[in-house]
Amino acid sequence: MLAGLFAVAGVLSWAGARLWDSVGTLPRVPLAAPIVLALIAVVLLATAISLRARLKAQRERRPGAKGVEPLMAARAVVFGQASALVAALVCGMYGGVGVFMLEFLDIPARRDQAYYAGFSVLAGIGVIAAAFFLERVCKLPEDGDDEHGGTAPAA
Repeated sequence: MLAGLFAVAGVLSWAGARLWDSVGTLPRVPLAAPIVLALIAVVLLATAISLRARLKAQRERRPGAKGVEPLMAARAVVFGQASALVAALVCGMYGGVGVFMLEFLDIPARRDQAYYAGFSVLAGIGVIAAAFFLERVCKLPEDGDDEHGGTAPAA
């Protein structure tokens, strides 16, 4: 789903950039875009690492281990999933604009915009990777006692 969202947003933003550039001045890619996406990726990664350490301590029943509330873990997963969806959309948008800008690399201002768009795509991929890691950390363990493949035992 994320790849499809990325592709659709990329094609639409590439077409929109071509159209917008033909009738006026294309808006600039903000320098803050890759920085903000990288900060979101860092927050997701830090959350995942913190939760993983707390869950490991809880599983090993270490004295004084601070447990993880299920609602907090669920909120972290939802935050990660929402971040991944938005990052896929933003990556596609900046990717499409960046591909359009590749035609104008001889113009220094457009070349800088292409770099910003490329860095935004890379930072967005980092957000998606961190969100997947967070989701994996918060995944419930498989139930090893279930011999029936998820079906209820016969009465």
